Amino acid sequence: MGKDYYKILGVPKTAKDNEIKKAYRKLALQWHPDKNKAPGAEEKFKEISEAYDVLSDKEKREIFDKYGEEGLKGSPAGGNNSNMHFQGPGFARTFVFTSGDARHTFARAFGNDDEFADLIGGLGGFSFFNDLRRKTSGSRTSANDSFMFDFDSVPPPRTKKQKVQDPTIEKDLLVSLEELLSGCTKKMKISRKFYDERGSFTNEEKILTVNVKPGWKAGTKITFPKEGDRKPGVVPADVVFHVKDKRHSHFSRDSNNNLLYTAKISLRDSLTGGQAEIPTIDGRKIKLRLNSIVQPDSTRRIHGEGLPLPKNPSKRGDLIVKCDIQFPDKLTQVQRDILLDTLPS
Repeated sequence: MGKDYYKILGVPKTAKDNEIKKAYRKLALQWHPDKNKAPGAEEKFKEISEAYDVLSDKEKREIFDKYGEEGLKGSPAGGNNSNMHFQGPGFARTFVFTSGDARHTFARAFGNDDEFADLIGGLGGFSFFNDLRRKTSGSRTSANDSFMFDFDSVPPPRTKKQKVQDPTIEKDLLVSLEELLSGCTKKMKISRKFYDERGSFTNEEKILTVNVKPGWKAGTKITFPKEGDRKPGVVPADVVFHVKDKRHSHFSRDSNNNLLYTAKISLRDSLTGGQAEIPTIDGRKIKLRLNSIVQPDSTRRIHGEGLPLPKNPSKRGDLIVKCDIQFPDKLTQVQRDILLDTLPS
């Protein structure tokens, strides 16, 4: 039983040319032996290319649809006599697959894509074709072989064309501390130009979606490849967003995702004790007891009230409270006398 080229490419018999090409390109990139080093990848790549070579050719496809693989060889199914050939319309000659070379077929399908030039160029390292060249040197391929390869028709290796890429476009992504607490989605609108071959251009606006994860640190980069201006012969620039903390009225954060808050403490409370009311990033209030003398610029730490840790969002940094002691601008004589009598010298 002959090969089913439709099944090999995973397309129905009613598939149109663009569907066949799309299926081939997907499979060829998956199984190309320069990229896929798995055992059998080379043979799979050859089989896929063989199927595309037949189904992308109108005449070959018509004969295959009517008579199967054997019809393409010019022999009826089950016939072992190499002198037996189909006759009649469509069978004026026996097909010889000079374009069946798998890399030649790949080059035909991807020839306009410079990014695949390194895969298109050359036969070096593709052992199947080198082996076949040695086997067929000085002899003709028999009628029972599926392919005859015309190596003289294989294009010479081409040097990969290096396109110049426009410089990276960098933008700030302002994110509030509240948004970093639970994560958010940012819609960023960019404007880019499309140039044609004559140098005329049109403007296009595009929305890029950034899914901000909880606790992302300032400086985190989000890259959208090749979203810059479209110019002939130039690779579009990458667009890179850098996370930047939006200024907050109460809090800032350090490199460990601890939140920093400055609490104003009266001189009396700093000396005699009391409590301070500390806000949290999610809107709650925490009572901070002052059980000992509070030194100027000293800190208190409230565990687990900071921002989520990026690598472990179930855990959070701390809320670090810096004590700003509020000294009076002036004292009455009575207050001075009391302090002189009370405080140690």
